[in-house]
Amino acid sequence: MSNPNPVSGSPDKEPATGPELTATGKADRGATMTSPKQPAPGPRPTLGRLFLDNLWAANTVTVTVLALVLAMLVGAVLIIVSDPEVLATYGYITARPTDALNASWTVVSEAYANLFKGAVFDPEASGFTAALSPISETLTYTAPLVFTGLSVALAFRGGLFNIGAQGQATMGVILAAVAGFALPLPPVVHLVVALIAGAVGGAVWGFVPGILKARTGAHEVINTIMLNYVAVYFLSWVIVQNGVQNPDRSDAISRPVDSSAAFPRLLGDDLRVHAGILLAVLATWAVAWLLTRSTLGFELRAVGANPDAARTAGISVTRTYVLVMVIAGMLAGLGGSQMVLGSTANALTPLVIAQIGFDGILVALLGRVKPWGVLLAALLFGALQAGGNRMQSYSGISLELVTVLQALIVIFIAAPALVKAIFQLRAARAARLQTSLAKGW
Repeated sequence: MSNPNPVSGSPDKEPATGPELTATGKADRGATMTSPKQPAPGPRPTLGRLFLDNLWAANTVTVTVLALVLAMLVGAVLIIVSDPEVLATYGYITARPTDALNASWTVVSEAYANLFKGAVFDPEASGFTAALSPISETLTYTAPLVFTGLSVALAFRGGLFNIGAQGQATMGVILAAVAGFALPLPPVVHLVVALIAGAVGGAVWGFVPGILKARTGAHEVINTIMLNYVAVYFLSWVIVQNGVQNPDRSDAISRPVDSSAAFPRLLGDDLRVHAGILLAVLATWAVAWLLTRSTLGFELRAVGANPDAARTAGISVTRTYVLVMVIAGMLAGLGGSQMVLGSTANALTPLVIAQIGFDGILVALLGRVKPWGVLLAALLFGALQAGGNRMQSYSGISLELVTVLQALIVIFIAAPALVKAIFQLRAARAARLQTSLAKGW
C-alpha cells in the first residue's frame, strides 16, 4: 500500500507546484503542471481587421490618412447640401432614389475632379505650360506655408505655442518689401539683402514675446496674439507713408519691389513657381538638423519636455526660450518675405500677408510638429488652395469650402480617439495579444 502524497493528500498524484499563469497573466488555481491548460484559440480575424491592425503600427500616418478621408466625406455632404438642384432631387427620393444618388455623385465627383486638376494635373491640358500650371500653383502656395508651419512647430518643440507667426510674417513682409524697392542693389545681392531684412523683421517680433516669457513669465500666447494686431496696424500705417506708397496710386499700396529682388522663376515666365520653394525645402532640412543633430536642438527639446528638469541639468531655460522664439520669428519672417519677393504679389497691401501665419498653425498640427511632416502638410494645404480656385471657377463651389476642409482635417487630426472610434481601430498591443492567443502562446 502506497503512502499518501504529503502535498496533495492523494496517493498517486504528482505534487502540485503552484497555480499556473494564464495568457492574461492571472493565476489559475485550478490548473496543475501535469495538465497545462492551453488557451482556446479566438476567432480568426478578418482580412479587413488584419489590414487595419497592421496599419495601426504607424499610428500617426494612419490617423492622418483617415482624417483626410473623413474630411473629404464631410466635404462631400456639404457640397451636396449647398447645391439647390441636388437637394431638389431628395424631395422625391422615395419615388426615384436614383435621381438623388446620380445627382449627388455627379456634383461631388465633378468638384473633387476639378480640385485635383487645379492642384496636381489636368489630363485634358494641352501644352507644356498648361500641363504644369496646376503643380506650379500648388508649389507657389506651399512655399510660405512651409516657413510659418516650421515657425509654429519649432516653438512647440521648445514648449511654446507661437500664435504670432502672422505678426512675425507681417513684419517680415514689410522689411523685405522696403528693402526690395528702396535699395539699389545688383540682382543676387538685392534678393539676399531683402531676405535678410525679412528674417530680421520676424526675428525681432519673435524676440519680444520670447524675452517676456523668459524674464517675466508672461504667457506667449497672449503676447503673440497682441503683437499680431500691432503688426497689422503697423502695416496699414506704413503703406501710406511718403516714400513707401506708390505715387501713381491713391489707394493703400506700396511701390512695387524691383525685379532684382524677386525670386527667379523655375519653369519660365508663364508659370509662377519660383526658387522660394527650394529655400523652403532647405529650411526644412535645416530645422530637422537643428532638432536632431545640434546641441541647441537637444536643449530645446529638453526644455520643451520638462523645463524644471532641464534647468536642474544645467540648461539655461531663459536663453532657450529667447532663442526658440527668435528662430521661429525668423522663419515666419522668411515666409512673409515670399509674399512680395515671389510671384504672389510685388507690393505691400493691407491684405498682402493673407492668412499664412494662422494657416501655419494648422500646417504644424497636421505635420505633427515634425519638420518633414510640416513640409508635406504645407504641400497638402497648397494643393487645396490651388485646386480650390479651379473648383470655384469650374464647379461653382464656394472657395470657403476649402477652408472648411482644412478645418475638418485639423479637427480629426486633433481628435485621434474620434477617428479610432469611427473606424473601430484597435491599438497595436491588442492586436499583438490576439495574435498570441491565436497561436496558443
